[in-house]
Amino acid sequence: MKKTTRPIRIESAPRKIEVTNLDITVLAGGPSEEREVSIASGNMVASALAGLGHRVSICDISPDDLSALGRAADIVFIALHGSFGEDGQIQAELERRGIPFTGTGSVGSALCMDKVAAKGCFVAAGLPTPRFDVARSSRIAEVARRWRLPVVVKPVCSGSSVDTHLVRDRSRFLAAMTDVVKKHGQAMVEELIEGPELTVGILGNRALPPIQIDTSRDFYDYQAKYIDEETDYRFDIDLSPKLLAKVQAMSLRAAEAAGCRDFCRVDWMVDRITHEPYLLEINTIPGFTSHSLLPKAAQKEGLSIAQLCQRIVELALVGDND
Repeated sequence: MKKTTRPIRIESAPRKIEVTNLDITVLAGGPSEEREVSIASGNMVASALAGLGHRVSICDISPDDLSALGRAADIVFIALHGSFGEDGQIQAELERRGIPFTGTGSVGSALCMDKVAAKGCFVAAGLPTPRFDVARSSRIAEVARRWRLPVVVKPVCSGSSVDTHLVRDRSRFLAAMTDVVKKHGQAMVEELIEGPELTVGILGNRALPPIQIDTSRDFYDYQAKYIDEETDYRFDIDLSPKLLAKVQAMSLRAAEAAGCRDFCRVDWMVDRITHEPYLLEINTIPGFTSHSLLPKAAQKEGLSIAQLCQRIVELALVGDND
């Protein structure tokens, strides 16, 4: 994956480097609607890193309280989800202070958080993505006339499927757009691709095994992601190995095009008729909860949650030496 400039860089690093006994600040919580998920992720990360012998402090943070950044630490592990944590704001502050941190930098984070900007990046890179439109308060009626159903209506800058609507009934179309615009200022209307939903975790320069997500709900919403114990995550995917390898390769291309680094998760839909894959979005700080998909994919590769967190710290400090 493409690397961006870091505040601290270790030059001429040997092939294998021991990164041990660090003082690590884990940022969790934050001001977004995904706060509870972030706290769960942060607790999991903090426990995993402490179990490896690191000195770990888990800290809440907000735009009005940056005191967590004042404590001396070798690195900050960002486990924040949603606004302020994933949109480049905290990354920009850490860059300004010269503090090393895990994951994608401020520019790539801001790009991936903005679904419209990210889609522009995917299109420019020649990657397939569902057709889309943007509805603002002045354009809701116009957008409603232009689209055939079914569609997905979602916030432009949000995660965890918060305020996302799958719309099959035209009587709900205007209401869904109005609801999202009222809460978020604008809404993205996206062509619904019906078929298997896949996600590919990226760790360093590697694409991890794809996971198929099966849910009994209308789509993979917040309930299915974090609460429903019946959501099924499968590695035995009934798609050709060639197609799955293509999705992995395109996931790496997408992450590089968006300026991601070290780790992320790339989400796809595969048309059940044509078997063509369509890129939905990139999550630059995927979850670290019991339901989260990056840890599941890493475990499939033989990495425990502790080993995954350690690898992310190593990538942040010394880069990819594999």
